[in-house]
Amino acid sequence: MTANGWFQIGFYLLVIFLLTKPIGIFMTRVFNREKTFLDLVLRPIERLVYRLTGVDEKHEMRWTEYAIAMLLFSGVSMALLYLIERTQKWLPFNPQKLGNLEPGLAFGTAASFTTNTNWQAYSGESTMSYLTQMAGLAYHNFASAAVGIVLAIVVVRGIARKETDKLGNFWVDTTRCLLWVLLPTCLFGSLVLVSQGVVQNLRPYTQVDLVEPQTVQATGADGKVTTQIVTQQVIAQGPVASQEVIKEFGTNGGGFFGANSAHPFENPTPLTNFLEMVLIFAIPSGLTYTLGRMTGSQRHGWAVWAAMAFLFFAGVTTAYWAEAKGNPLLAGTDQRATALQSGGNMEGKEVRFGIANSALFATVTTDASCGAVNGQHDSFTPLGGMVPLINIMLGEVVFGGVGAGLYGIIVFVILAVFIAGLMVGRTPEYLGKKIESYDVKMAMLAVLILTLTILGFSAIAVVRPFGTSSISNPGPHGFSQVLYAYVSSAGNNGSAFGGLSVNTMWYNTSTAVAQLLGRFFMIIPVLAIAGSLARKKAVPESAGTFPVTGGLFAGLLVSTILIVGALTFFPALSLGPILEHLLMHAGKAF
Repeated sequence: MTANGWFQIGFYLLVIFLLTKPIGIFMTRVFNREKTFLDLVLRPIERLVYRLTGVDEKHEMRWTEYAIAMLLFSGVSMALLYLIERTQKWLPFNPQKLGNLEPGLAFGTAASFTTNTNWQAYSGESTMSYLTQMAGLAYHNFASAAVGIVLAIVVVRGIARKETDKLGNFWVDTTRCLLWVLLPTCLFGSLVLVSQGVVQNLRPYTQVDLVEPQTVQATGADGKVTTQIVTQQVIAQGPVASQEVIKEFGTNGGGFFGANSAHPFENPTPLTNFLEMVLIFAIPSGLTYTLGRMTGSQRHGWAVWAAMAFLFFAGVTTAYWAEAKGNPLLAGTDQRATALQSGGNMEGKEVRFGIANSALFATVTTDASCGAVNGQHDSFTPLGGMVPLINIMLGEVVFGGVGAGLYGIIVFVILAVFIAGLMVGRTPEYLGKKIESYDVKMAMLAVLILTLTILGFSAIAVVRPFGTSSISNPGPHGFSQVLYAYVSSAGNNGSAFGGLSVNTMWYNTSTAVAQLLGRFFMIIPVLAIAGSLARKKAVPESAGTFPVTGGLFAGLLVSTILIVGALTFFPALSLGPILEHLLMHAGKAF
């Protein structure tokens, strides 16, 4: 670990802190339908959209109506993406003449992008046409991100409103989110990325001659190994910059290229690497300020932010320490950081980013439900690779995905307040609302859905041939590969541990089901909580009310998150990265 590395991590957190208030204020104004500096341009467009679609912007919905609208919108969008994937061979903007996706991969990808997971069992540049990338995948990057944000706003409205069953209008909230929040930033951000070298065109791939021909070995269908001399290379390109910003800003994660943000056409410089990490946390961090502003308790919003920041710093510290320490099996190898080398465990990492930014990116992308990667998590040390696993297992509430992080941590807030009420022997209260058995049951249902999905599918995959046949490494590392696949799917993260062949019928289908359960089966109880809170009367604070605005509350919230995660997933972690770490120090690798 170096002073420079710590400075970059600290500077990143400082930038996120400084962005929290302005972004939070802006989103509050957007969703409260207050005046913003973009209204002169966007308000006429918004009205036109409502006239064309027949939406009554003054109509407000109950939580059940809101949920139905969200499910219908997501279902139709998913079907449309599936259709595009299955017919891309005959559609325009396909200069490489790429074929149609087979049904299993098309279904898995459609479910993945609809749920904001963006799990990729394929390499984008060799599978998806430009039209599929733009009209299919990029569209869902916007739509799924908007759905997550408006659901968080609904939960905040449920906390803020009193004695009502009205929580807003799904179509209005989604339209305003797309027009005011996502599109302007992505338009400007795309131009910034282009200025740094991220490609943006619709040209066919370029074939170039290699400066030095390469000799490679290839295994044929008959099992014979042949030697070939390669003299040319195909340079993949396309409309990358326009999709890269929403990939990060919408915490989607699906890369245009298979190498994702490790590819120089997606992430060419240290500046783009930093900007992409800032985009990942920008909205989730700002939503904590929106929570405080809309509920009238700004100190509560900052307490939630502080709890998230503590967990983030603990995670990145562990990952940075583990990767900078290096691999003990490489005895006698100089793994110190010097002016001439990055030091530590550089396997699977980009030299232009180094240890600190690789550990930081891995932590940020799994704290949020983003899934973009600038390194190979499979090549991290066991403890370094355990950090992304734990981040997702905790529900990605450490800032989290756009919207999902906020409503996810409010579930833990309700559990923390309930625990505090039990300790003092009083009915738990949260910002003037009494937390009753129904609210706690819905909160626990949201937690248990994630747990059951991850552990259930993982258990099946590690005992059946259709699951184990895809593992590239035996022992605890192979178990971590399978566990990470379902943790990433159910948590709607989308990043892959790597090393697991997932383009099979079992993994395409099971991960898609896990993604749908992790997204929509968690959203329903969360919306039910919002509806329940909105109907409640406000009660004045008393001497027995547990404050949700200070360090004590932030500490209790962090403890609740860690205890729930530890009790649930520690046995699985013991069989995977923890065991691998112990065996690595005993001299065995996998």
